[in-house]
Amino acid sequence: MEPGGLEWLLVPMQQLVSWGAAGAMVFGGVVPYIPQYRDIRRTQNAEGFSTYVCLVLLVANILRILFWFGRRFESPLLWQSIIMIITMLLMLKLCTEVRVSNELNIKRRSFADFDLNYFWHWSKFTDYLQCVLTFTGVTGYITYLWLDSSLFVETLGFLAVFTEAMLGVPQLYRNYQNRSTEGMSIKMVLMWTSGDTFKTVYFILNQAPFQFSICGLLQVFVDIAILLQVYLYSYYPQKPVSHTAHPASTKAL
Repeated sequence: MEPGGLEWLLVPMQQLVSWGAAGAMVFGGVVPYIPQYRDIRRTQNAEGFSTYVCLVLLVANILRILFWFGRRFESPLLWQSIIMIITMLLMLKLCTEVRVSNELNIKRRSFADFDLNYFWHWSKFTDYLQCVLTFTGVTGYITYLWLDSSLFVETLGFLAVFTEAMLGVPQLYRNYQNRSTEGMSIKMVLMWTSGDTFKTVYFILNQAPFQFSICGLLQVFVDIAILLQVYLYSYYPQKPVSHTAHPASTKAL
């Protein structure tokens, strides 16, 4: 068969692969949080999930969307940020409702108190929403004023992806402090590694802004470092294994 005769088959297949990769980029990051959400809803216990994860991902993805206005990148990456923001808001809403329902005789805290000691520990979901909207408004206004500055735009993009890239560092540091990875799901870390590897390859092949590729590689290195910790602390334990539980699902793909 002549090479040209396969075009009718190859072109649709390439299109399907492209759509599949784009879909994986858009929704892949929120997949680990689906079972976490269902577990919190089922047990009515949110202690195993840190709402600071939501804070980091909200900041990172809001900055990424603002970066898009200064330097247009592929729409799947933009939609990925929108989907992640919605997901994190849903996680915050559930965690706040569960935590407040389990607390008795606790003084209510709100965003309007402007008390840094209770930052991100408020009693109502609307307070978190006010904080997110305030941050979006302030950074959006600053971005509008400096949108013509290429240095500002590139710095904004770097801050967006670097913030997300650092999400695995607290787990890495916690493992180092405890000299143990007990309570951490190895399957989850493998999911992080495969997801970050796919994401980084996607960035490189689709010629995404260089900030995305650099920070994607950084995420992969952090994941590999955590996997090395699993090996070292399993075969060369440095102290008796701690029984402190470590939440595993604290990272986006």
